[in-house]
Amino acid sequence: MKIYIYSGGEKLVGRSGVGQAIRHQRECLRRAEIETSSRWTKDAAAVHVNTVLPDSVLAALGARLRGRKVVWYGHSTMEDFRGSFKGSDALAPLFRQWIRFCYGLGDVVLTPTEYSRQLLEGYGLKRPVYSISNGVDTDYFRPDPAARSAFRRRYGLEEDARTVISVGHTIARKGLTEFLDLARRIPSARFLWFGWTDPRLIPQEIVRAIENAPANVRFPGFVDRERLREAYCGADVFAFMSHEETEGIVVLEALACGIPTVVRDIPVYGGWLEDGKNVYKAANTGEFQQSVEGLLAGSLPDLTSAGRATAESRSLEAVGARLREIYCRERILPPLPAPVRQRHARA
Repeated sequence: MKIYIYSGGEKLVGRSGVGQAIRHQRECLRRAEIETSSRWTKDAAAVHVNTVLPDSVLAALGARLRGRKVVWYGHSTMEDFRGSFKGSDALAPLFRQWIRFCYGLGDVVLTPTEYSRQLLEGYGLKRPVYSISNGVDTDYFRPDPAARSAFRRRYGLEEDARTVISVGHTIARKGLTEFLDLARRIPSARFLWFGWTDPRLIPQEIVRAIENAPANVRFPGFVDRERLREAYCGADVFAFMSHEETEGIVVLEALACGIPTVVRDIPVYGGWLEDGKNVYKAANTGEFQQSVEGLLAGSLPDLTSAGRATAESRSLEAVGARLREIYCRERILPPLPAPVRQRHARA
């Protein structure tokens, strides 16, 4: 039996975490020895739906007409919709109703963390909701000392230039304005923000903030995964100041690459990221400054080995095994024969 991964809307979300999650699903299933399809086939047991666009509703209804299961990925919540694009705060309550309707069409709802699972269950969903990481390709995102020089050559940085990076859409929710404030507080360091959002979609105050960014900040824009890996491996600190996430794939990528990481102390990281163990957490810009300066100066303990171990616990292999487990529990796929089950358990 196969899993049909519905690709409608993928072009729109391809540069976002949702687009990355869709690509991860294909690879997770391949590593779990589960076939996938890009269209309906006679042996497709279920469809994966990842967006909440109108065409996704049609895909779910089409699956029901075929008597197939719908696995809906709950990447979006009302909470992470706020602070994103123009009008998002005013539309957030309506967005909650819409995603509740969409997710309600699923036979199973999957969401990246226990935090997001609790949010979705709080919306009154009647379907089973499971937490399952989006995963990270720890074979690709890994420490690479040679990347430091390549990264610095690419952006004209001196070998000893202290460098801080962040990754995400250029929106308020991702902590963009606080990142710029952090750069002003540490003028001796270089700051780079990887990611891009169409200025027509973001409020004018964010556009102005970017236009008035301090001189030690650069915006390389959206880059491919090779250049992003190079940045993770070549910079000194990853500062992720986002106010709301359902997981944060870029955090997993950073940890996998072994870059010292500082994240905002928000509920989504509860239970898997611990302050002073695998990351540093900060409640405000002042605390970010203390942690970032300490890491740049080498006065804080190195947590990168523990960070790498955290990423490995959410590898694509681990997520694939978890997906298969959910499929079997929800009778989307038959249980594994004992010899195969034992092989997966050893893996």
